[in-house]
Amino acid sequence: MESGPAVFAGMVFALFGGGLLVWTAARVRHRGPVAHGVSPVASASLATLAALITLALGAWCFTRL
Repeated sequence: MESGPAVFAGMVFALFGGGLLVWTAARVRHRGPVAHGVSPVASASLATLAALITLALGAWCFTRL
């Protein structure tokens, strides 16, 4: 019974992290702003860090099965 919530949480974290990483890479590649009003380097770095943390949380959830 406890594997259901772990699978759901892992999928949510993995999808969000992967989507954020792809979106950030696309914005940087096209030289578009990742966040308006913020330094491009700082916003891309923070978004990449957040994506990697959520991907790590998703992997951690999957190890709890």
